Amino acid sequence: MTPHIPEITTAGAAANTVPNKTEAADTTAHIAVDGFDSLVPEIIDLDAPRDGVPLVIETQSGLERCAAALAAGHGPAGVDAERASGFRYGQRAFLVQIRREGSGTWLIDPEPFGDLSIVNDALRGVEWILHAASQDLPCLSELGMWPDKLFDTELAARLAGLPRVGLAAVIEQLLGFGLAKEHSAADWSTRPLPEPWLRYAALDVEVLTELREELIELLVADGKLEFAEQEFAAILEAGQAPPRIDPWRKTSGLHQIRDRRQLAAVRELWLERDSLAQKRDVAPGRLIPDSALVAAAKAMPATVPQLLGTKGFHGRAAQREAPRWLRCISTARTLEELPPLHLPTNAPPPPRVWADRDPEAAARLATARPLLQAKAEELNMPVENLLTPDYLRRVSWRPPVEPSEEGIAEELANLGARQWQIELVAPLITEAFQNPQPLPVKEARSVPAATAAAAAAPAATASAMTAAAAPDTAH
Repeated sequence: MTPHIPEITTAGAAANTVPNKTEAADTTAHIAVDGFDSLVPEIIDLDAPRDGVPLVIETQSGLERCAAALAAGHGPAGVDAERASGFRYGQRAFLVQIRREGSGTWLIDPEPFGDLSIVNDALRGVEWILHAASQDLPCLSELGMWPDKLFDTELAARLAGLPRVGLAAVIEQLLGFGLAKEHSAADWSTRPLPEPWLRYAALDVEVLTELREELIELLVADGKLEFAEQEFAAILEAGQAPPRIDPWRKTSGLHQIRDRRQLAAVRELWLERDSLAQKRDVAPGRLIPDSALVAAAKAMPATVPQLLGTKGFHGRAAQREAPRWLRCISTARTLEELPPLHLPTNAPPPPRVWADRDPEAAARLATARPLLQAKAEELNMPVENLLTPDYLRRVSWRPPVEPSEEGIAEELANLGARQWQIELVAPLITEAFQNPQPLPVKEARSVPAATAAAAAAPAATASAMTAAAAPDTAH
């Protein structure tokens, strides 16, 4: 049930309220609340779960008890997961938190179990509340968990136009609770998990149900609930993203490589590092960072001393595994088939070059962008939530043969835009394409006077010297 939020007045403006010296020295903001005799903190710290910190489920019998309790509960279920990003290999969950009215809060250690399908079965037909679902759904999916219905509080907050959409910020804005986030980047593979971490994890799902109700109220008031429901359905329909082709091409700093053999060296180093990281269950970057891969590939050393002397080659496993890394470089040096510098793509080029390559496409994009920005401001939402920017670039670069509203709508649907987005932006894009504004004329860059004078000086000197050296023909 949504907590009642009474009428409040800030302490500085509260009528007939004179704070004493102790209150005046307190830096915490206080407010006057109907029904309370004294001032209360403006933000109330949420520092303990209402039912206490639950024990971690790590046995089969405990998991069965958890599933039975969740199945017997009522209403939506708040769900969260904690990973060990930057510590362990991959993005698997090391703790799953679930809270549902009538069944309480449950903390589950997934490591002892093959999967959590028994929990997933207990929540069939139940709406799951997650914050930034795209971050947690992949690791939950690895455990055999996937919701039938979804409410994403982060996405709902964006559509509602909240200025800050982190979980702690949204809870503070809508519920008046302060939620600490100091353990969000912790190594959640630690065992046993410290009690403060478990308390933090339980609090992450403590008020998700109340938060959902407040967000629904905001969305309904602005006529955006249907927008949100379509967005949530699209996330579930999209499912898991397929494995990335050539994931090594996401190496940070790869743009520095301009030679295909050096690119092959990056690939061999990346694949070897990934294999070793998986074997040791450690984040690849904790062995050697991406920058070290690029540095070694650019240098292409032939010996271990040369490799260890390469500027920028460092990391925990740089010296200990130096022969391993050198073998990768040696392999790349002898390869006959080298990877292409760039993979073929149907994506449009960067907009900064459109004016030169296709001025008409550049005019379409330049005309449409401000129209969508104005509509987003009118709706009080980020423009990227009104329409994925890549969709606008693609339809601007390759518009339908007939740029009618129906043609634009069909193209946007093919790209993946939701129906609510199409209905709002297709008329605007059609107007922009049918009546594009001319691009601004490029002005020639003016040469500063000092630069021009400096450039002219050598020429003047040369002319004077030539004149001095020429024979005198006047006599």
